Amino acid sequence: MQRGSRFSLGLVILVGALLLSLVGWGAGLYIDWLWFSALKYPQVFITKILSEIGLRVLIGAIMFVLLLVNLMLTKKSVLQAIQSSKSFRPFYHDDDNVITINQPNYPNWREQITPGRLTAVFAAVSLVLGFLYSTTVTGQWTTVLKYFNQTVFGSADPIFNKDIGFYVFSLPFYEFLYRLLASAIFINILLVALVYLVTDTARGGLAKIFRFPAARYHLSVLAALFFILKSWGYRLDQFGLLYSTGGVVHGAGYTDIHATLLAYKVLTVLSLITALVIIANIFLKRFRLAAYAIGGLLLASILLGGVYPAIIQKFVVLPNEFTREAPYIANNIKLTQQAYQLDTIEQRDFPAGRTLQARDIQENRNTIENIRLWDWRPLQQTYSQLQEMRLYYEFKNIDIDRYQIDGQYRQVMLALREMNQDQLPQQAKTWINQRLKYTHGYGVAMSPVNEVSGEGLPHFFLKDIPPVATTGIKVTRPEIYYGESDDGYVIVNTKTEEFDYPKGDGNAYSKYEGTGGVKINSIFRKLLFAINFADYKLLLTSDITNDSQVLFYRNIKERVPKIAPFLSYDSDPYPVINARGEIIWLWDAYTVSDMYPYSEPFDNRGNNYIRNSVKVTVNAYNGDVNFYIADARDPIIQTYSKIFPGMFKSLDQMPSDLRSHIRYPEDLFLIQCRMYTLYHMTDPQVFYNREDKWTLPTEKVGTEEKPMEAYYTITVLPGEQKPEYILIMPFNPQNKKNMIAWLAARSDGENYGKMIVYEFPKQELVYGPMQIEARIDQDTTISQQLTLWDQRGSSVIRGNLLVIPVKDSLLYVEPLYLQSEQSKMPELRRVIVASGDKIVMEPTLDLALQRIFGEGAALPAPPKQGAPPQTGQTGQQQPAPQATLKELAAEANRLYDEAQARLKAGDWSGYGQSLNQLKEILTKLQEQTSQ
Repeated sequence: MQRGSRFSLGLVILVGALLLSLVGWGAGLYIDWLWFSALKYPQVFITKILSEIGLRVLIGAIMFVLLLVNLMLTKKSVLQAIQSSKSFRPFYHDDDNVITINQPNYPNWREQITPGRLTAVFAAVSLVLGFLYSTTVTGQWTTVLKYFNQTVFGSADPIFNKDIGFYVFSLPFYEFLYRLLASAIFINILLVALVYLVTDTARGGLAKIFRFPAARYHLSVLAALFFILKSWGYRLDQFGLLYSTGGVVHGAGYTDIHATLLAYKVLTVLSLITALVIIANIFLKRFRLAAYAIGGLLLASILLGGVYPAIIQKFVVLPNEFTREAPYIANNIKLTQQAYQLDTIEQRDFPAGRTLQARDIQENRNTIENIRLWDWRPLQQTYSQLQEMRLYYEFKNIDIDRYQIDGQYRQVMLALREMNQDQLPQQAKTWINQRLKYTHGYGVAMSPVNEVSGEGLPHFFLKDIPPVATTGIKVTRPEIYYGESDDGYVIVNTKTEEFDYPKGDGNAYSKYEGTGGVKINSIFRKLLFAINFADYKLLLTSDITNDSQVLFYRNIKERVPKIAPFLSYDSDPYPVINARGEIIWLWDAYTVSDMYPYSEPFDNRGNNYIRNSVKVTVNAYNGDVNFYIADARDPIIQTYSKIFPGMFKSLDQMPSDLRSHIRYPEDLFLIQCRMYTLYHMTDPQVFYNREDKWTLPTEKVGTEEKPMEAYYTITVLPGEQKPEYILIMPFNPQNKKNMIAWLAARSDGENYGKMIVYEFPKQELVYGPMQIEARIDQDTTISQQLTLWDQRGSSVIRGNLLVIPVKDSLLYVEPLYLQSEQSKMPELRRVIVASGDKIVMEPTLDLALQRIFGEGAALPAPPKQGAPPQTGQTGQQQPAPQATLKELAAEANRLYDEAQARLKAGDWSGYGQSLNQLKEILTKLQEQTSQ
């Protein structure tokens, strides 16, 4: 193949690839427009796309103009250099003469370079570089829009006395602008110098460039502009000191304020002087003078910016560090508390050493009846075995919430039965099945946190397919098209019937009645969807009609950020069943910033400000997404509301049946807890010495010690009258295992978002979670029983240890699950309860409480929920006779075997202890049989 043909073919391929890319980009853009319009957020799409594209076009155009202008200024020099150079003609020497070799008359390449062609080349180079440069601003549109729509914070930093909004909104924009201008000027300098170097090679090369006026003037002006801009950069660096990491705390310290700040001020002036010297060099024609100025600035930056601060730090600060740093430590404490709302935490004392009585248990029935005995990990396995029904159904997650059930405030655990197409049999993984037939999950499983059947399994409030309810909670729309599954897009309302749920030996089918998709009502849209999804079968299928809809972005963790990528999101969205029986996802969203001065970062990205400003709802059937402002005081969400008018609604507009289910988010709470371990100390001296640092507790999970998880519970807080839904985290002192305090975040009604820390007297011992775990391991009865179970073809799973505040005391509860080696269905078989110096293990929570506090602690049986009575349920005054007799008889047999084993081993003390426990069980058996 000839060279020209190969070049033409390559050009065709390149153009074709470019056209295909443009078509794919255009198809995706149009389909996104249709999707945003279907969700009623077209203005959000327009704002995002115009801002993103507009910013890139603007920056690319400015860079194109700058490059073209600078290249055109070199045009005269380039043409002169070309004209002054002679055509190359080969020759050789003999002893007396120079002989020129005559060659064919090939066209001289210099003659091909005309002013017009050179301008075209410069324009092409500028266009390409301008386009490439525009890609550097991708994703920066929010920085620009936030600057032009910023909101004041109403508080100022302690150094420069500027509103916090300046640092959150203005400073990032200024830094963005500075980086753009500095890099643009630098690129122009390099390109212009390269042009002069190439064209002036014949006249002396780089060393002689500045001898020619055009090059000297041009490069000097660009260099002067660069150093003028650098002066502004030093000014911005002064504000950046408020994020310094060189002191004892995050933020500007003594050295930063008394040395580095001075250095930046001096360098600001020196940069301007350097620019003036460079401009003067244009007229003085002394290149060395400009070089000296630039070298002097570099030397000053090293001495003032590096050496001088190091000297101040070593000889002024370190010998008397606390005295020097105290004001800046106070700044760090104050602003970090503001950034995480730690300054709003109410502090209360919690008495230590109080002993609960049976009367206290009775008076706090609502708390006891809502103690969570089921952990999500073992419960997810149990749900999977009992309620997934088919291989293609999957419970992605177990969530926790609370409902008013038959007049009682109950804490429940629930999960959605979502479709998992990966679990379809291999022969069923056809395009029709995956895109048209198996389109959605179906139904909900729900169980109370504390009720257990006689077999150690959960007692379901909602179960089976179609959903069967044993309470007043009904599900009228059980189909789940939008959730946490990753099955991709589906097409509904086609000629193919949608699988709804299994029914006997056959299946039930349905038709989608929602409006959550985008209609494929033309061959044009069909083609665009095929291009966008890279799925040619969309074009070939005859099942699609004009009423068919494509449902895509169905995973809510992809769907919601697609609309609002500028928000951060909680790791755990959770489903709610509203009053109409619809399934609605609730998801917490955050506004974050890494520009809050003096505040300590909470992640490796440097974010040091966070607010739970938004509650997001997603309809699991229709896919509707709504954003509600949960913290109207947050300036960042106020700014986003200005950028996207009409996107965010007031929390008052959220339906009341959903608003009653909002909860304090666990991710935010964990961040605040971590910060509070240090920033509960407000005295700079105590903070500096870390005298009262706290740590988050650990617990035993399996055989490993792991960080304790925050947990929700329903309880009556000390000093309050009504039970409420709260999130709890205990604290330990540094390097200790006892408990020093616990933090509660409230979720109900007007108290939503309020936090209270209850502190224990420092001179008294309050058992921490790991100390209770150690006591469990050291209890001979419990440890022997656990060892015995582990040796009989089953494994013991230790649930989360919960520290439950009851009145002015603490109750420790840890459930135990048994799992057979042949089955992945954990059963709740024992409950360990500790109070004061007593620790017991019983089949139910009720029996454990009776054993510690006496018969007066027995709780009345919970009201019937329309289902057959369950045996062995927590909270019963007297369990059903048959079940109670079974449990007590089994325990009696165990204690007898244990007593015999201890007798054979010569453990007389343990033998007597087992007999005493056996006597208690026999007494209970006698009482039951005599009724």
